[in-house]
Amino acid sequence: MIKHKSRPQLHPRMLSAGGSTKPNNFFYRLVSSQRFLAIIGLFFLLLIVFPLAKTYAQKRMIENEINGVKKEISDFEKTNQELKNMITYLQSDQSLEEQARLNLNLKKPGEKVIVIEEPKISTTTIDTNNVTDSEGNFTKWWHYFFS
Repeated sequence: MIKHKSRPQLHPRMLSAGGSTKPNNFFYRLVSSQRFLAIIGLFFLLLIVFPLAKTYAQKRMIENEINGVKKEISDFEKTNQELKNMITYLQSDQSLEEQARLNLNLKKPGEKVIVIEEPKISTTTIDTNNVTDSEGNFTKWWHYFFS
């Protein structure tokens, strides 16, 4: 058998002169507790997360407003372009000729104009001479349907 030399036991050095006793007061136990440290860490995490969430919500709201304004701008630009096209058409000779034909009943030389009149549709009139304003609605309806 082989004999091993026994190693001397190493003891950690104590920096305090009072020995290795830990304080046994409430505050020291509270601060050294892992639960307490986890709760404190969670508290600080919540102090950071809530303002970040609020800032993120505000950012999303502002982005939505910006997108809405951009859409309005594009709609206005489209309307503006349509109005510019309308102005150029109304200033053209073709538009002037069309307006003169419609509004002033003008024609080109050598052109014949044909006017087609629609027959007037006669509407049935109700004899309201017999009905006076002092009569009630029931009497007016009676005269309307049965007179």
